[in-house]
Amino acid sequence: MTTRIGTVAKCIAGAMALAFLAGPAAAGGLKDEPAPSDRTLAWAASFAVTNDYVFRGQSQTAKDPAVQGTLDLTYGILYGSVFMSNVDFGEVSGGRNAAWAELTFSAGIKPVLGPVSFDFGVIYYTYPRARDSAGEFNFFEVKAGASVAPWKGGTVGVTGFWSPDYTGETGSVWTVEGALAQELPKLGSITPTFSALIGYQHGGDSAYKVAFDTSSYIYWNAGVTLAFTDRVSLDLRYWDSDLDIFQSQSLFHSGSRFVGTAKMTF
Repeated sequence: MTTRIGTVAKCIAGAMALAFLAGPAAAGGLKDEPAPSDRTLAWAASFAVTNDYVFRGQSQTAKDPAVQGTLDLTYGILYGSVFMSNVDFGEVSGGRNAAWAELTFSAGIKPVLGPVSFDFGVIYYTYPRARDSAGEFNFFEVKAGASVAPWKGGTVGVTGFWSPDYTGETGSVWTVEGALAQELPKLGSITPTFSALIGYQHGGDSAYKVAFDTSSYIYWNAGVTLAFTDRVSLDLRYWDSDLDIFQSQSLFHSGSRFVGTAKMTF
C-alpha cells in the first residue's frame, strides 16, 4: 500500500509542478480555449451514446450502454451544468432496480491567474426514485482544480474532490485526479486529441472499507477523441483500476474494458 500511495503521490506532484511552472493558460479545463472575457450568458447542450458509463473506474450501467445528456451554462467565469444518464445499480427485493437514472448538478467559478486556470466548484449527484434504504446514494462534493497549457496543443491539470459523506453513506472521501491532453496532427478533416487520466480515491471511514473492500484504490484511462466537426466527436478509451472487489462482476465492474462514446453538441 505504501508503494502504491507513493507512486500516485509522485504522479500528482508532477502534474502540479507542470501546472504551476509552465505555459499559457487554458481556461476550459483540458481544452485549449480562451478565457471568457465578458459577462454574456452562453449555453451549450450535448447528447451522447456510450457502450458503458464509467465513473472513477467503475461501471454505472452494469457494463451496458448508456444514453446521456448535458446542459452547460456560463456567465463570465461562472458556470453551471446538469448531466443526466441511465444507470444500473442492481435489483432489490421485488425485482425492482436500486437506481435507474442519475442527475448531476454542478456550479462554480473558473478564474485565471497568470498561466494557471483554476476551477472551484460544488457537485451534487442524485438518483431519482432510487431504492437506497441500505445507504443513501445521493451525495455532494466540493472540488478544486488547476490546469495549464505548457506547450502547443497540450494541457496538464490536477483536480481534488472531497465529500463529507460519499455515496452509500460511506463517510468522508478524498479523490485526486491528474490529467493531460494533447492535440494531434489532423487526419484530413478529423482533429484527434490524445488524453489520459489517473485518479486516487481514499475513504477514511470504516463504512467505505466495508463497501469497497479497501480504504483506497487507483483508476486510470487513456484514449483518443476524434472530432469530426465542432459538434460531432467519437471518443475511444481504455479504462482500468486496481479495485479488485468488482473486477469479475458486471455490477460496478472495475476491470479493464474499452469504452466508445459518440457525442453531438448543439
